[in-house]
Amino acid sequence: MTTTDPWRAEPVVDAAAVQRRTLRVVVATQVLGGAGLAAGVTVGALLAAQLLGGAGYAGLPAAVLTLGSALTAYLVGRVAQRHGRRPALGAGFLAGGAGALGVVLAGALASPVLLLVSLLVYGAGTATNLQARYAGTDLAPPGRRGSAVSVALVSTTLGAVAGPNLVTPTGAVAVALGLPALVGPFLLAAIAYLAAGLVLTVFLRPDPLLLARRLHDRTGDTAPAVAAPGRIRGGVAAGAAVMLVGQLAMTAIMTMTPVHMRLHDESLGAVGLVIGLHIAAMYLPSLLTGALVDRFGRVPTAVACAVTLALAGLAAATLDASLGSTILALVLLGLGWNLGLIAGTAMVVDATTDADRARVQGGIDVLVALAGAGGSAASGVVMAASSYAVLSLVAGCLAVLLLPVLALHARTRGIDAA
Repeated sequence: MTTTDPWRAEPVVDAAAVQRRTLRVVVATQVLGGAGLAAGVTVGALLAAQLLGGAGYAGLPAAVLTLGSALTAYLVGRVAQRHGRRPALGAGFLAGGAGALGVVLAGALASPVLLLVSLLVYGAGTATNLQARYAGTDLAPPGRRGSAVSVALVSTTLGAVAGPNLVTPTGAVAVALGLPALVGPFLLAAIAYLAAGLVLTVFLRPDPLLLARRLHDRTGDTAPAVAAPGRIRGGVAAGAAVMLVGQLAMTAIMTMTPVHMRLHDESLGAVGLVIGLHIAAMYLPSLLTGALVDRFGRVPTAVACAVTLALAGLAAATLDASLGSTILALVLLGLGWNLGLIAGTAMVVDATTDADRARVQGGIDVLVALAGAGGSAASGVVMAASSYAVLSLVAGCLAVLLLPVLALHARTRGIDAA
């Protein structure tokens, strides 16, 4: 990846080779990270309802771990800005693994307080898993940034889909160890997150963000400048809005779906199947989505996100409570989130520079995580006060609000300005 140029004091770096190596490392960690994040999604609400005593509290764990995710997103962005992706992402995954072990202990002790504290730390893994997508864009050419993000996200599919469908076997392992069945997936999460942190720490060399910064300093090749303090660039604002609304709508419906299914006497296996297919829809279409973003533009793909999320909310609210209908709604929900995350990420990367990209990315992911926390916390309250149908309709209407935002961005920046 580096050769010595006899006419220069610095080694010549093959940036394309480093990019390929970076993507391989990101792929490996995303597979592991996907398995780690699936535990909280699948059984977190059920474990909370069991320990806290009621469905009204079921949205609280997702809110707490999402708050932990927000804090981690801020810290990872700051550390990456100063020291590079490798130490920031490695530490984030290791913290997520420690949090998962804490959840296991909380289940063993039947301690609601320890559960909430551990979920806060466990949220570090979720944030880090998402932040890792940016590592794949640091050295990617502008016309390939959507595809670079998609490679990272599609890699999450294997672990993320396998995780929910391992609820029963991991639960059996937990019971064999004298633990509650619902903490079984968190045993898997602990192993997966700790392994992801180790892989990143050992193999993400050279650091892609630091290398991109050096290469741009050497050549004078820089991305568009960020707006002056107090004024956010249109691309950053629009990209953040797409990711924020997508996360809010997705987490609100997804968090309460396991509770909704259990109220209709669906088995844990059926819950795992639905969440597994939902997560597959979140990540599996990524390669196609990345190609659409690079080929047709960021804004058209973001519009497709808003429409798909609205349809998901409508389906969840109006169709019956059968397994097939729930699968349809949750697959649409995952697909809409996927379209928004890749399009929004590309918008943000396009509108920032190497000098402040990680900091801005971290700040946006904080807002996205807080939106998810708000959606998760409110979802249990809304469902307890009304119904799953009302919750789903509200989430779908939020997605529709993206359309005027994107129309304004398209008019002021041009349809191809991300």
